[in-house]
Amino acid sequence: MSKEKYNRKKVYEYAKKWAYDRNPKYYNYDQIGGDCTNFISQCILAGCKEMNYDKNNGWYYVNGNNKAPSWTGVEFLYKFLLTNKGKGPIGIETTIDNLEIGDIIQLSFDGKKFSHSLIVVERGSSINDTLVATHSFDTFGKKVIKYKFNNYRCLHIESKYREITKETKEAIEKCIKKV
Repeated sequence: MSKEKYNRKKVYEYAKKWAYDRNPKYYNYDQIGGDCTNFISQCILAGCKEMNYDKNNGWYYVNGNNKAPSWTGVEFLYKFLLTNKGKGPIGIETTIDNLEIGDIIQLSFDGKKFSHSLIVVERGSSINDTLVATHSFDTFGKKVIKYKFNNYRCLHIESKYREITKETKEAIEKCIKKV
């Protein structure tokens, strides 16, 4: 596995295009619990272009009935990003002032359970001026502070893991043998 850069520009472009609409490639979960984390996963995928198809701990979407819990579940996405050691995005929990475009904010409305995911579309210096996009309550460029929440947490997407191809491995081995 190798680490590769997360394309924040692609995340922003995807969020802007689909914040008020639904990409027909993905099931719309609005009527069965909400579409926020599904949309956030789509945005993350736009920036990392790599799913993790591990049946136990993965992050993937094939169709509405064949997806990882982390694709649509707030807590599952959080756990996946923090513990991923395979393909796909990796993240760390951080503070609001360390977030960048394409990072994640999750909200807890009751102060106990986190139940809403947002993607950062404009970095701010505090919770008061950071702008986000999401589904369920479709928005793009909304200040986080406009939500009525009791707690929040921030996830910075550091990079992504990508499997090294057989050809790349062979080229690396050739270079090592020459040295």
